[in-house]
Amino acid sequence: MVIEDLDMTETHALTVKMKIVTTLSIKLVRFSSKRSLKLPPSPWKLPFIGNLHQLGLLPYQSLHKLSKKHGPLMLLQLCQVPTLVVSSSQMAKEILKTNDLIFASRPKVNAAHIMIYGSQDMAFAPYGEHWRKMRKIAVTNLLSIKRVQSLHGAIDEQVAHIAILGRPFDEEGGNKMKFHEMIEETAVLLGGFNMENYFPSLGWVCSLFGLDKRAKRTSSKWGSVLDQMIEDHVNRNKNREEEDDDFVDILLSIQGDPNKEFSLAKDQMKALLMDMLFGRTETGYVALEWSPAELIKNPKVMKKLQDEVRGKALGKSMVKEKDLSNMNYLKAFLKEILRLHPPAPLLVPRESMESCRIQGYDIPKKTRVIINGWAISRDPNVWDSPEELWPERFEHNLIDFKGQNYEYIPFGAGRRICPAIQYGVTIAELALANLVYRFDWRLPDGLVSKDLDMTETHGLTVKMKSNLFLIAKAYF
Repeated sequence: MVIEDLDMTETHALTVKMKIVTTLSIKLVRFSSKRSLKLPPSPWKLPFIGNLHQLGLLPYQSLHKLSKKHGPLMLLQLCQVPTLVVSSSQMAKEILKTNDLIFASRPKVNAAHIMIYGSQDMAFAPYGEHWRKMRKIAVTNLLSIKRVQSLHGAIDEQVAHIAILGRPFDEEGGNKMKFHEMIEETAVLLGGFNMENYFPSLGWVCSLFGLDKRAKRTSSKWGSVLDQMIEDHVNRNKNREEEDDDFVDILLSIQGDPNKEFSLAKDQMKALLMDMLFGRTETGYVALEWSPAELIKNPKVMKKLQDEVRGKALGKSMVKEKDLSNMNYLKAFLKEILRLHPPAPLLVPRESMESCRIQGYDIPKKTRVIINGWAISRDPNVWDSPEELWPERFEHNLIDFKGQNYEYIPFGAGRRICPAIQYGVTIAELALANLVYRFDWRLPDGLVSKDLDMTETHGLTVKMKSNLFLIAKAYF
Protein backbone atom coordinates (compact mmCIF):
# COMPACT_ATOMS: atom_id res chain seq x y z
CA MET A 1 0.00 0.00 0.00
CA VAL A 2 2.82 2.37 0.92
CA ILE A 3 4.75 1.42 -2.19
CA GLU A 4 1.67 1.97 -4.36
CA ASP A 5 1.06 5.36 -2.74
CA LEU A 6 4.70 6.26 -3.31
CA ASP A 7 4.47 5.25 -6.95
CA MET A 8 1.36 7.35 -7.38
CA THR A 9 3.03 10.33 -5.71
CA GLU A 10 6.09 10.03 -7.89
CA THR A 11 3.93 9.64 -10.98
CA HIS A 12 1.97 12.76 -10.07
CA ALA A 13 5.16 14.71 -9.42
CA LEU A 14 6.59 13.56 -12.73
CA THR A 15 3.40 14.61 -14.52
CA VAL A 16 3.55 18.07 -12.95
CA LYS A 17 7.21 18.42 -13.89
CA MET A 18 6.46 17.38 -17.48
CA LYS A 19 3.68 19.97 -17.72
CA ILE A 20 5.97 22.69 -16.39
CA VAL A 21 8.74 21.73 -18.79
CA THR A 22 6.29 21.59 -21.71
CA THR A 23 4.78 24.98 -20.84
CA LEU A 24 8.20 26.59 -20.47
CA SER A 25 9.34 25.03 -23.74
CA ILE A 26 6.32 26.37 -25.61
CA LYS A 27 6.81 29.83 -24.14
CA LEU A 28 10.51 29.72 -24.98
CA VAL A 29 9.76 28.70 -28.56
CA ARG A 30 7.17 31.47 -28.89
CA PHE A 31 9.53 34.01 -27.34
CA SER A 32 12.38 32.95 -29.61
CA SER A 33 10.07 33.00 -32.63
CA LYS A 34 8.84 36.46 -31.72
CA ARG A 35 12.39 37.68 -31.20
CA SER A 36 13.31 36.38 -34.66
CA LEU A 37 10.48 38.27 -36.38
CA LYS A 38 11.18 41.58 -38.02
CA LEU A 39 8.21 43.60 -36.79
CA PRO A 40 7.24 47.12 -37.92
CA PRO A 41 8.50 50.08 -35.86
CA SER A 42 6.71 50.69 -32.56
CA PRO A 43 6.47 53.58 -30.11
CA TRP A 44 7.48 52.96 -26.49
CA LYS A 45 4.73 51.33 -24.44
CA LEU A 46 3.62 50.93 -20.85
CA PRO A 47 3.05 47.67 -18.99
CA PHE A 48 -0.44 46.20 -19.20
CA ILE A 49 -2.00 48.89 -21.44
CA GLY A 50 0.77 49.07 -24.04
CA ASN A 51 0.22 52.07 -26.34
CA LEU A 52 -3.41 52.66 -25.40
CA HIS A 53 -2.61 55.89 -23.57
CA GLN A 54 -1.23 57.37 -26.81
CA LEU A 55 -4.55 57.24 -28.70
CA GLY A 56 -5.97 60.41 -27.16
CA LEU A 57 -9.48 61.80 -27.60
CA LEU A 58 -9.13 61.95 -31.40
CA PRO A 59 -7.26 58.72 -32.23
CA TYR A 60 -6.89 59.43 -35.96
CA GLN A 61 -5.00 62.64 -35.19
CA SER A 62 -2.87 61.04 -32.46
CA LEU A 63 -1.98 58.12 -34.74
CA HIS A 64 -1.12 60.55 -37.52
CA LYS A 65 1.38 62.31 -35.23
CA LEU A 66 2.91 58.99 -34.16
CA SER A 67 3.26 57.89 -37.79
CA LYS A 68 5.33 60.98 -38.56
CA LYS A 69 7.93 59.64 -36.14
CA HIS A 70 7.61 55.88 -36.60
CA GLY A 71 6.55 55.59 -40.24
CA PRO A 72 3.44 54.74 -42.30
CA LEU A 73 3.50 51.09 -41.13
CA MET A 74 3.53 51.10 -37.34
CA LEU A 75 2.83 48.35 -34.81
CA LEU A 76 1.06 49.25 -31.56
CA GLN A 77 0.22 47.07 -28.61
CA LEU A 78 -3.27 48.13 -27.54
CA CYS A 79 -3.54 46.24 -24.26
CA GLN A 80 -3.75 42.58 -25.36
CA VAL A 81 -4.21 43.33 -29.06
CA PRO A 82 -1.31 43.79 -31.52
CA THR A 83 -2.48 46.51 -33.91
CA LEU A 84 -0.96 47.53 -37.23
CA VAL A 85 -1.54 51.19 -38.11
CA VAL A 86 -1.42 52.14 -41.81
CA SER A 87 -0.93 55.82 -42.65
CA SER A 88 0.05 56.12 -46.32
CA SER A 89 -1.53 55.28 -49.67
CA GLN A 90 1.34 52.92 -50.53
CA MET A 91 0.89 50.90 -47.33
CA ALA A 92 -2.90 50.99 -47.73
CA LYS A 93 -2.51 49.43 -51.17
CA GLU A 94 -0.41 46.64 -49.62
CA ILE A 95 -3.26 45.83 -47.24
CA LEU A 96 -6.29 46.50 -49.45
CA LYS A 97 -5.03 45.09 -52.74
CA THR A 98 -1.79 43.09 -52.60
CA ASN A 99 -2.77 41.22 -49.41
CA ASP A 100 -6.50 41.89 -49.51
CA LEU A 101 -7.56 38.28 -48.89
CA ILE A 102 -5.27 37.88 -45.87
CA PHE A 103 -6.71 41.05 -44.32
CA ALA A 104 -10.33 40.52 -45.39
CA SER A 105 -11.66 39.52 -41.98
CA ARG A 106 -12.93 41.63 -39.09
CA PRO A 107 -12.00 41.41 -35.42
CA LYS A 108 -14.85 40.98 -32.99
CA VAL A 109 -16.28 44.38 -32.04
CA ASN A 110 -18.31 43.80 -28.91
CA ALA A 111 -20.88 46.55 -29.53
CA ALA A 112 -21.51 45.28 -33.07
CA HIS A 113 -21.86 41.73 -31.78
CA ILE A 114 -24.56 42.88 -29.35
CA MET A 115 -26.42 45.34 -31.57
CA ILE A 116 -26.20 43.63 -34.97
CA TYR A 117 -27.40 40.16 -34.05
CA GLY A 118 -24.03 38.55 -33.48
CA SER A 119 -22.36 40.57 -36.27
CA GLN A 120 -24.47 38.83 -38.91
CA ASP A 121 -24.37 41.86 -41.20
CA MET A 122 -21.92 42.76 -43.99
CA ALA A 123 -19.88 45.42 -42.25
CA PHE A 124 -18.77 43.57 -39.11
CA ALA A 125 -19.11 39.88 -40.01
CA PRO A 126 -15.82 37.95 -40.12
CA TYR A 127 -14.70 36.85 -43.57
CA GLY A 128 -16.22 33.56 -44.65
CA GLU A 129 -19.23 31.88 -46.21
CA HIS A 130 -21.79 33.85 -44.19
CA TRP A 131 -20.24 37.19 -45.15
CA ARG A 132 -20.10 36.21 -48.83
CA LYS A 133 -23.77 35.19 -48.69
CA MET A 134 -24.90 38.45 -47.09
CA ARG A 135 -22.85 40.58 -49.44
CA LYS A 136 -24.19 38.72 -52.49
CA ILE A 137 -27.77 39.20 -51.32
CA ALA A 138 -27.16 42.92 -50.84
CA VAL A 139 -25.19 43.57 -54.02
CA THR A 140 -27.34 41.42 -56.30
CA ASN A 141 -30.77 42.28 -54.95
CA LEU A 142 -30.44 45.66 -53.25
CA LEU A 143 -27.53 47.60 -54.71
CA SER A 144 -27.29 46.62 -58.37
CA ILE A 145 -27.24 49.50 -60.88
CA LYS A 146 -30.65 48.44 -62.18
CA ARG A 147 -32.08 48.33 -58.67
CA VAL A 148 -30.72 51.74 -57.66
CA GLN A 149 -32.00 53.25 -60.92
CA SER A 150 -35.46 51.91 -60.16
CA LEU A 151 -35.41 53.87 -56.89
CA HIS A 152 -34.99 57.31 -58.49
CA GLY A 153 -38.40 58.54 -57.40
CA ALA A 154 -37.95 57.22 -53.87
CA ILE A 155 -34.53 58.86 -53.63
CA ASP A 156 -35.98 62.22 -54.69
CA GLU A 157 -38.67 61.85 -52.03
CA GLN A 158 -36.11 60.95 -49.35
CA VAL A 159 -34.07 64.02 -50.26
CA ALA A 160 -37.12 66.25 -49.99
CA HIS A 161 -37.61 64.94 -46.45
CA ILE A 162 -33.96 65.59 -45.59
CA ALA A 163 -33.97 69.11 -47.03
CA ILE A 164 -37.23 70.10 -45.37
CA LEU A 165 -37.48 67.99 -42.22
CA GLY A 166 -33.82 67.24 -41.46
CA ARG A 167 -34.39 63.48 -41.47
CA PRO A 168 -34.66 60.85 -44.20
CA PHE A 169 -38.22 59.76 -43.55
CA ASP A 170 -41.31 60.98 -41.75
CA GLU A 171 -42.03 59.50 -38.33
CA GLU A 172 -45.68 58.65 -38.58
CA GLY A 173 -48.02 56.30 -36.82
CA GLY A 174 -47.28 57.55 -33.30
CA ASN A 175 -43.65 56.45 -33.44
CA LYS A 176 -41.88 58.87 -31.10
CA MET A 177 -38.43 57.35 -31.45
CA LYS A 178 -35.81 59.87 -32.48
CA PHE A 179 -34.15 58.07 -35.34
CA HIS A 180 -31.25 60.50 -35.60
CA GLU A 181 -30.36 60.07 -31.92
CA MET A 182 -30.45 56.29 -32.32
CA ILE A 183 -28.07 56.55 -35.29
CA GLU A 184 -25.70 58.76 -33.31
CA GLU A 185 -25.71 56.43 -30.30
CA THR A 186 -24.93 53.51 -32.61
CA ALA A 187 -21.97 55.40 -34.09
CA VAL A 188 -20.64 56.24 -30.62
CA LEU A 189 -20.90 52.64 -29.43
CA LEU A 190 -19.34 51.16 -32.56
CA GLY A 191 -16.42 53.58 -32.56
CA GLY A 192 -15.94 54.27 -28.86
CA PHE A 193 -13.67 52.65 -26.29
CA ASN A 194 -14.92 49.22 -25.25
CA MET A 195 -12.80 47.30 -22.74
CA GLU A 196 -13.51 43.90 -24.28
CA ASN A 197 -12.14 45.01 -27.66
CA TYR A 198 -8.71 45.52 -26.07
CA PHE A 199 -8.84 42.98 -23.23
CA PRO A 200 -10.65 39.98 -24.77
CA SER A 201 -9.88 37.91 -21.67
CA LEU A 202 -11.61 40.47 -19.41
CA GLY A 203 -14.91 40.81 -21.22
CA TRP A 204 -16.83 40.75 -17.94
CA VAL A 205 -15.38 44.18 -17.11
CA CYS A 206 -17.57 45.74 -19.82
CA SER A 207 -20.62 45.34 -17.61
CA LEU A 208 -18.94 47.48 -14.94
CA PHE A 209 -18.78 50.41 -17.33
CA GLY A 210 -22.32 50.05 -18.59
CA LEU A 211 -21.24 49.62 -22.21
CA ASP A 212 -23.00 46.29 -22.64
CA LYS A 213 -26.16 47.76 -21.17
CA ARG A 214 -26.00 50.77 -23.52
CA ALA A 215 -25.48 48.49 -26.50
CA LYS A 216 -28.37 46.26 -25.44
CA ARG A 217 -30.69 49.27 -25.02
CA THR A 218 -29.76 50.54 -28.47
CA SER A 219 -30.19 47.05 -29.91
CA SER A 220 -33.68 46.93 -28.42
CA LYS A 221 -34.55 50.25 -30.08
CA TRP A 222 -33.28 49.01 -33.44
CA GLY A 223 -35.22 45.79 -32.97
CA SER A 224 -38.46 47.70 -32.37
CA VAL A 225 -37.96 49.87 -35.47
CA LEU A 226 -37.02 46.95 -37.72
CA ASP A 227 -39.74 44.61 -36.44
CA GLN A 228 -42.36 47.31 -37.06
CA MET A 229 -40.93 47.99 -40.51
CA ILE A 230 -41.07 44.31 -41.45
CA GLU A 231 -44.56 43.85 -39.99
CA ASP A 232 -45.86 46.88 -41.91
CA HIS A 233 -44.50 45.46 -45.16
CA VAL A 234 -45.96 42.01 -44.52
CA ASN A 235 -49.41 43.50 -43.86
CA ARG A 236 -49.17 45.84 -46.84
CA ASN A 237 -48.14 43.07 -49.20
CA LYS A 238 -51.14 40.88 -48.41
CA ASN A 239 -53.44 42.97 -50.60
CA ARG A 240 -50.88 44.67 -52.82
CA GLU A 241 -50.96 44.15 -56.56
CA GLU A 242 -48.21 46.46 -57.86
CA GLU A 243 -44.62 45.28 -58.24
CA ASP A 244 -42.92 48.39 -56.83
CA ASP A 245 -40.77 46.54 -54.29
CA ASP A 246 -38.41 48.26 -51.88
CA PHE A 247 -35.49 46.78 -49.91
CA VAL A 248 -37.68 45.20 -47.25
CA ASP A 249 -39.99 43.62 -49.85
CA ILE A 250 -37.00 42.07 -51.61
CA LEU A 251 -35.59 40.62 -48.40
CA LEU A 252 -39.02 39.23 -47.48
CA SER A 253 -39.26 37.56 -50.88
CA ILE A 254 -35.86 35.91 -50.34
CA GLN A 255 -36.88 34.76 -46.87
CA GLY A 256 -40.12 33.24 -48.06
CA ASP A 257 -38.96 31.56 -51.28
CA PRO A 258 -37.56 28.03 -50.79
CA ASN A 259 -36.23 28.08 -54.36
CA LYS A 260 -33.89 31.00 -53.71
CA GLU A 261 -30.15 30.34 -53.68
CA PHE A 262 -29.86 31.58 -50.09
CA SER A 263 -32.04 31.24 -47.03
CA LEU A 264 -32.42 34.32 -44.87
CA ALA A 265 -33.33 34.22 -41.18
CA LYS A 266 -35.19 37.17 -39.68
CA ASP A 267 -32.20 38.29 -37.61
CA GLN A 268 -30.04 38.22 -40.74
CA MET A 269 -32.61 40.33 -42.56
CA LYS A 270 -32.62 42.82 -39.70
CA ALA A 271 -28.81 42.91 -39.68
CA LEU A 272 -28.77 43.77 -43.40
CA LEU A 273 -31.41 46.45 -42.93
CA MET A 274 -29.36 47.95 -40.10
CA ASP A 275 -26.37 48.17 -42.44
CA MET A 276 -28.44 49.87 -45.11
CA LEU A 277 -30.17 52.34 -42.79
CA PHE A 278 -27.14 53.19 -40.67
CA GLY A 279 -24.65 53.38 -43.54
CA ARG A 280 -26.87 55.44 -45.81
CA THR A 281 -28.09 57.78 -43.11
CA GLU A 282 -24.79 58.33 -41.32
CA THR A 283 -22.89 59.14 -44.52
CA GLY A 284 -25.53 61.71 -45.40
CA TYR A 285 -25.60 63.23 -41.91
CA VAL A 286 -21.81 63.60 -41.79
CA ALA A 287 -21.60 65.15 -45.27
CA LEU A 288 -24.53 67.49 -44.65
CA GLU A 289 -23.18 68.57 -41.27
CA TRP A 290 -19.71 69.54 -42.48
CA SER A 291 -20.75 70.93 -45.88
CA PRO A 292 -22.68 74.00 -44.61
CA ALA A 293 -19.94 74.76 -42.08
CA GLU A 294 -17.24 74.69 -44.76
CA LEU A 295 -19.39 76.75 -47.13
CA ILE A 296 -19.94 79.45 -44.50
CA LYS A 297 -16.19 79.59 -43.88
CA ASN A 298 -15.52 79.74 -47.63
CA PRO A 299 -18.05 82.17 -49.21
CA LYS A 300 -16.37 82.06 -52.65
CA VAL A 301 -16.92 78.31 -52.77
CA MET A 302 -20.52 78.84 -51.64
CA LYS A 303 -21.16 81.31 -54.46
CA LYS A 304 -19.57 79.10 -57.10
CA LEU A 305 -21.59 76.10 -55.94
CA GLN A 306 -24.88 78.02 -55.83
CA ASP A 307 -24.25 79.56 -59.24
CA GLU A 308 -23.76 76.12 -60.77
CA VAL A 309 -26.74 74.45 -59.10
CA ARG A 310 -29.12 77.35 -59.72
CA GLY A 311 -27.97 77.67 -63.31
CA LYS A 312 -28.48 73.97 -64.08
CA ALA A 313 -31.83 73.67 -62.27
CA LEU A 314 -33.24 77.05 -63.30
CA GLY A 315 -37.03 77.18 -63.09
CA LYS A 316 -37.47 73.88 -61.23
CA SER A 317 -39.07 73.54 -57.81
CA MET A 318 -36.27 71.24 -56.64
CA VAL A 319 -33.19 69.49 -57.96
CA LYS A 320 -33.87 65.93 -59.12
CA GLU A 321 -31.41 63.06 -59.37
CA LYS A 322 -31.31 63.30 -63.17
CA ASP A 323 -29.99 66.88 -62.85
CA LEU A 324 -26.84 65.83 -61.00
CA SER A 325 -24.91 64.56 -64.01
CA ASN A 326 -24.20 68.13 -65.17
CA MET A 327 -23.21 69.49 -61.76
CA ASN A 328 -19.47 68.87 -61.82
CA TYR A 329 -18.56 71.42 -59.17
CA LEU A 330 -21.13 69.95 -56.78
CA LYS A 331 -19.54 66.53 -57.21
CA ALA A 332 -16.06 67.99 -56.73
CA PHE A 333 -17.17 69.82 -53.60
CA LEU A 334 -18.65 66.69 -52.02
CA LYS A 335 -15.48 64.75 -52.82
CA GLU A 336 -13.49 67.47 -51.08
CA ILE A 337 -15.78 67.30 -48.04
CA LEU A 338 -15.25 63.53 -47.88
CA ARG A 339 -11.49 64.09 -48.16
CA LEU A 340 -11.36 66.58 -45.28
CA HIS A 341 -14.07 64.90 -43.22
CA PRO A 342 -14.24 61.19 -44.13
CA PRO A 343 -17.31 59.49 -42.59
CA ALA A 344 -15.07 56.94 -40.83
CA PRO A 345 -11.58 58.47 -40.43
CA LEU A 346 -10.25 55.14 -39.16
CA LEU A 347 -11.72 52.57 -41.53
CA VAL A 348 -13.57 49.69 -39.89
CA PRO A 349 -10.74 47.51 -38.48
CA ARG A 350 -9.52 44.44 -40.31
CA GLU A 351 -7.72 41.38 -38.97
CA SER A 352 -5.06 39.20 -40.58
CA MET A 353 -6.17 35.61 -41.13
CA GLU A 354 -2.61 34.44 -41.84
CA SER A 355 0.88 35.73 -41.19
CA CYS A 356 2.51 37.63 -44.05
CA ARG A 357 5.28 40.08 -44.92
CA ILE A 358 4.75 43.70 -45.94
CA GLN A 359 7.64 45.85 -47.09
CA GLY A 360 10.07 43.45 -45.40
CA TYR A 361 8.20 43.41 -42.07
CA ASP A 362 6.58 40.33 -40.53
CA ILE A 363 2.88 40.67 -39.73
CA PRO A 364 1.70 37.86 -37.41
CA LYS A 365 -1.63 36.13 -37.75
CA LYS A 366 -4.54 37.70 -35.79
CA THR A 367 -3.03 41.18 -35.99
CA ARG A 368 -5.66 43.91 -35.98
CA VAL A 369 -5.29 46.51 -38.74
CA ILE A 370 -6.32 50.15 -38.54
CA ILE A 371 -6.14 52.17 -41.76
CA ASN A 372 -5.98 55.89 -41.03
CA GLY A 373 -7.98 57.25 -43.95
CA TRP A 374 -7.95 60.70 -42.37
CA ALA A 375 -4.14 60.83 -42.42
CA ILE A 376 -3.93 59.42 -45.95
CA SER A 377 -6.33 62.03 -47.33
CA ARG A 378 -4.21 64.83 -45.81
CA ASP A 379 -0.80 63.52 -46.88
CA PRO A 380 1.22 66.52 -48.19
CA ASN A 381 3.23 64.14 -50.38
CA VAL A 382 0.04 63.43 -52.32
CA TRP A 383 -2.19 66.48 -51.90
CA ASP A 384 -1.39 70.15 -52.51
CA SER A 385 -2.39 72.33 -49.54
CA PRO A 386 -4.05 69.33 -47.87
CA GLU A 387 -5.59 71.32 -44.99
CA GLU A 388 -7.42 73.73 -47.30
CA LEU A 389 -10.88 73.36 -48.80
CA TRP A 390 -10.23 73.37 -52.55
CA PRO A 391 -12.89 71.51 -54.59
CA GLU A 392 -11.12 72.43 -57.83
CA ARG A 393 -8.54 69.73 -57.11
CA PHE A 394 -11.18 67.15 -58.15
CA GLU A 395 -12.49 68.94 -61.24
CA HIS A 396 -9.84 67.81 -63.70
CA ASN A 397 -8.54 64.48 -62.41
CA LEU A 398 -9.87 60.93 -62.28
CA ILE A 399 -9.46 60.37 -58.53
CA ASP A 400 -12.62 58.75 -57.20
CA PHE A 401 -13.89 57.12 -54.01
CA LYS A 402 -14.61 53.70 -55.58
CA GLY A 403 -11.55 51.97 -54.15
CA GLN A 404 -9.05 52.24 -57.01
CA ASN A 405 -7.22 55.34 -55.74
CA TYR A 406 -5.57 54.45 -52.44
CA GLU A 407 -4.79 58.08 -51.62
CA TYR A 408 -8.55 58.64 -51.33
CA ILE A 409 -10.51 55.86 -49.61
CA PRO A 410 -13.36 57.40 -47.57
CA PHE A 411 -15.38 54.20 -48.10
CA GLY A 412 -12.52 51.71 -48.01
CA ALA A 413 -11.31 49.45 -50.82
CA GLY A 414 -10.89 45.79 -51.69
CA ARG A 415 -13.28 43.04 -50.65
CA ARG A 416 -14.63 45.00 -47.68
CA ILE A 417 -15.34 48.24 -49.52
CA CYS A 418 -18.73 49.74 -48.70
CA PRO A 419 -21.11 48.30 -51.34
CA ALA A 420 -23.62 51.16 -51.01
CA ILE A 421 -21.26 53.99 -51.98
CA GLN A 422 -23.19 55.30 -54.95
CA TYR A 423 -26.53 55.12 -53.19
CA GLY A 424 -25.30 57.07 -50.15
CA VAL A 425 -23.36 59.62 -52.20
CA THR A 426 -26.33 60.24 -54.50
CA ILE A 427 -28.57 61.06 -51.53
CA ALA A 428 -25.89 63.38 -50.09
CA GLU A 429 -25.41 65.14 -53.46
CA LEU A 430 -29.14 65.62 -53.91
CA ALA A 431 -29.72 66.91 -50.40
CA LEU A 432 -26.80 69.32 -50.63
CA ALA A 433 -27.88 70.53 -54.08
CA ASN A 434 -31.37 71.34 -52.81
CA LEU A 435 -30.09 73.07 -49.68
CA VAL A 436 -27.99 75.52 -51.72
CA TYR A 437 -30.58 75.75 -54.53
CA ARG A 438 -33.60 76.64 -52.42
CA PHE A 439 -31.99 78.67 -49.64
CA ASP A 440 -29.40 81.32 -48.93
CA TRP A 441 -27.51 80.65 -45.72
CA ARG A 442 -25.87 82.90 -43.13
CA LEU A 443 -24.77 82.91 -39.50
CA PRO A 444 -27.00 84.44 -36.81
CA ASP A 445 -26.57 88.17 -36.25
CA GLY A 446 -23.37 89.11 -34.47
CA LEU A 447 -21.40 86.05 -35.60
CA VAL A 448 -18.74 85.82 -38.30
CA SER A 449 -17.21 82.78 -39.96
CA LYS A 450 -14.14 82.78 -37.73
CA ASP A 451 -16.48 82.21 -34.76
CA LEU A 452 -17.46 78.78 -36.10
CA ASP A 453 -16.32 75.97 -33.81
CA MET A 454 -14.91 73.29 -36.13
CA THR A 455 -13.82 71.06 -33.24
CA GLU A 456 -14.41 67.38 -33.95
CA THR A 457 -15.76 64.63 -31.74
CA HIS A 458 -14.88 61.01 -32.41
CA GLY A 459 -16.97 57.87 -32.69
CA LEU A 460 -17.19 55.48 -35.61
CA THR A 461 -17.85 58.69 -37.55
CA VAL A 462 -16.60 62.22 -36.90
CA LYS A 463 -19.15 64.89 -36.00
CA MET A 464 -18.92 68.55 -35.10
CA LYS A 465 -18.57 68.91 -31.35
CA SER A 466 -20.80 72.01 -31.30
CA ASN A 467 -24.13 72.21 -33.08
CA LEU A 468 -24.16 74.37 -36.20
CA PHE A 469 -26.84 77.07 -36.22
CA LEU A 470 -27.52 78.86 -39.51
CA ILE A 471 -30.32 81.11 -40.74
CA ALA A 472 -31.95 80.07 -44.00
CA LYS A 473 -33.66 82.52 -46.34
CA ALA A 474 -35.82 81.07 -49.10
CA TYR A 475 -34.37 81.81 -52.54
CA PHE A 476 -37.74 81.58 -54.28
